[in-house]
Amino acid sequence: MRELWYFSADWCGPCKSFGPVMDQLASEGSIKMRKVNIDYEADVITKFNVRSVPTVILVENGEEVNRFVGARDANFVKQFYNG
Repeated sequence: MRELWYFSADWCGPCKSFGPVMDQLASEGSIKMRKVNIDYEADVITKFNVRSVPTVILVENGEEVNRFVGARDANFVKQFYNG
């Protein structure tokens, strides 16, 4: 299974601007997404070695395939997901 894991924090400025983009993509249903708040899920942050937010990781069958850091536009995220 392929999905995007979106790592963010409530206090993160870039996350506040990027969050609506990710929410829109998730609501469209073409991208399966898991949102991870770094303030509450330390075990996941450690597993994926997330050091900055926003971070988006493409995960297939529980393993990282690719990642990017920073806010991007919806078209970039779609292309990243569809590879």
